[in-house]
Amino acid sequence: MRAPQSDTDRATGSALYLADVMSRTARSLQEEHGDVEGTLQAVTSAAIAVVPHAEECGISYVIGRRKVEPRAWTSDLPQEIDALQERIGQGPCLDAAWEQRVVRVDHVATEERWPDFAQEAAAHGVGSMMSFQLFVRGGQMGALNLYSRTPGAFDDEAEAVGQMLAAHAAVALAGAQHEEHLRTAVDSRDLIGQAKGILMERHKLTANQAFGVLARASQEMNRKLADVARELADTGAVPTADEG
Repeated sequence: MRAPQSDTDRATGSALYLADVMSRTARSLQEEHGDVEGTLQAVTSAAIAVVPHAEECGISYVIGRRKVEPRAWTSDLPQEIDALQERIGQGPCLDAAWEQRVVRVDHVATEERWPDFAQEAAAHGVGSMMSFQLFVRGGQMGALNLYSRTPGAFDDEAEAVGQMLAAHAAVALAGAQHEEHLRTAVDSRDLIGQAKGILMERHKLTANQAFGVLARASQEMNRKLADVARELADTGAVPTADEG
């Protein structure tokens, strides 16, 4: 007869299982590196797979402490709740953004912190939810929002798993954004080099003179240098303020 598990054995087994789940989740997010939108969508899918009782997930950007912009979602519900929070200017996502790293709402219908939000969110079918801060950068913040249609669905374990997922997601998202910025920088450099080459060949300019032509056009038209270079490469002509 097998001896019953002790509390310590159960805790150890749960910890090992959770570590394995989060390890696999981290590898899954890593596979999306370099693609911000892909990473965001992968996080929402991972959340409802690993966080106990999570039925829906959304990732939102909060801009200027008020504007709530949905970036990834598993259904229409997260988008509806984002729109609600932006319209009435209150809710757990906004609080997670600027005041707390984690906000848990056990019973949405009876929540007193945001009475207007609670009433309308409950009417949308939200029973309980959790919001986790992903990052704060300048005037922009990212939040991971989890939803259940059942009140009291999220316990301390679900919150702990959610926090770990949010930490992995923040690292994966930062990596994806960094790689995207690098690709943009490389693409811009290539475009500028191509445009300089066109000017040098066509007008017998030096590299510095060709760059000066692009820089002046950029300044006069108040456009990014890479955009000016792209138009020149596409059309063969230097953009002018008159054309703008």
